[in-house]
Amino acid sequence: MLDLTYELPKPKVIAGAKHDWELVIGMEVHAQVSSKAKLFSGASTQFGAEPNSNVAFVDAAMPGMLPVINDYCVEQAVRTGLGLKADINLWSAFDRKNYFYPDLPQGYQISQLYHPIVGEGEVLVELGDGTARLVRIERIHMEQDAGKSIHDMDPSMSFVDLNRTGVCLMEIVSRPDIRGPEEAAAYIAKLRQIMRYLGTCDGNMQNGNLRADVNVSICRAGQYEKYQETQDFSHLGTRCEIKNMNSMRFIQQAIEVEARRQIAIVESGGEVEQETRLYDPDKGETRSMRSKEEAHDYRYFPDPDLLPLEIEQDWVDDIKSKLPELPDEKKARFIKDFGLTDYDASVLTADLESANYFDEVAKGRNGKLAANWVINELFGRLKKDDRDITDSPVTPAQLGGVIDLIASDAISGKIAKDLFEIVYTEGGDPAEIVEARGMKQVTDTGAIEAALDEIIAANPAQVEKAKQNPKLAGWFVGQVMKATGGKANPKAVNELVAKKLG
Repeated sequence: MLDLTYELPKPKVIAGAKHDWELVIGMEVHAQVSSKAKLFSGASTQFGAEPNSNVAFVDAAMPGMLPVINDYCVEQAVRTGLGLKADINLWSAFDRKNYFYPDLPQGYQISQLYHPIVGEGEVLVELGDGTARLVRIERIHMEQDAGKSIHDMDPSMSFVDLNRTGVCLMEIVSRPDIRGPEEAAAYIAKLRQIMRYLGTCDGNMQNGNLRADVNVSICRAGQYEKYQETQDFSHLGTRCEIKNMNSMRFIQQAIEVEARRQIAIVESGGEVEQETRLYDPDKGETRSMRSKEEAHDYRYFPDPDLLPLEIEQDWVDDIKSKLPELPDEKKARFIKDFGLTDYDASVLTADLESANYFDEVAKGRNGKLAANWVINELFGRLKKDDRDITDSPVTPAQLGGVIDLIASDAISGKIAKDLFEIVYTEGGDPAEIVEARGMKQVTDTGAIEAALDEIIAANPAQVEKAKQNPKLAGWFVGQVMKATGGKANPKAVNELVAKKLG
């Protein structure tokens, strides 16, 4: 854990008709492992392929077909666990979770209920206002995904696409440590950020590669603290699970809607029933999907076709030694080494590509100046053009060249913005552009003084006003900059104006 100090955020409070209520949220995040092959077959995981074209015999549950573990998926799960500062279990096992879905050909899902590959970990979730919550991870287990049922292609039939069947998922289960909708979204964002840094999941929610089941309950003030002291869930309200959420915005909306539904039930004298629900964003409501099953409802038992998974500590240590610098560590380094603010460091480490870009620009340069140019000028322009940092027309070397010219007083800040625009739209070496287009800053005090003397001589009334009110001296600075085409060194101009006007 990094030595960083944060204040805890206040829990979300919703006013009911009779009482104020607090929210308690736990999350089960399903992250698709970044792997070219599935968990138990060599079939492709390519998204967008023709329906039922990425299906091996074992995925389709053909008789006699046996699963074979994909060791790369195991490595990705271990890497994720290490990135979340979690315990890695050297012995784990697969179980069969029995239930029927049309898009689950085997009639069961291979998962890890009793012996998951990853144990307890933690995620520091920052909320952007100086507060943060340490969310405990209970476990991460591997399991195979189901297929996809399609209901909108024909009015009387449903279709099944098995391309996703057997794709490896990591189910990341948190403790009920999250206390509000904004925290829930920030938690998902932090998990996605970490996994993208690790390269274990691309976090694409639109494609379903990252989705969450959100467990929501309510309690009165003080009850959550009793739960924290005792770990006794009876202090908390009955939870309901909102299934398959793949949008940050909808996750926040669904939590608020579900909490208000539960408050209305309890305050009217009813009892919340534990169940699985779906969120309908069009109607702004959650609706019952099924009663919440317990483990015995799925008739779990060890998968007879798969031996227990045994890994060696040396292998885990080797993976750990190759982990990249993770977001929290990178942010702390940017603050320490480059003197950045917490906000700027957060923006620059939001994704790995941006962080790496800044690292190259800032190397051997003024970190604050580099951050200012990357965030304000480059990111601003990319956003305007709806482009990504990976598609930036300005390379780190080019932007670094612009900053070098500023630092050497070869160009002013204003000229630098004009130069940046040229590099952005036309490309080229900044130093060569400045030389070829005569953009160098005028540092010859003799030339600047001559221009200033002409302006003073032509404006005696303005001179008197400036002597009476020194704030008006800025007018002369502006006139000199105008007369020199913006090329005069601003510092030299200010010094000469002050000297001339007394």
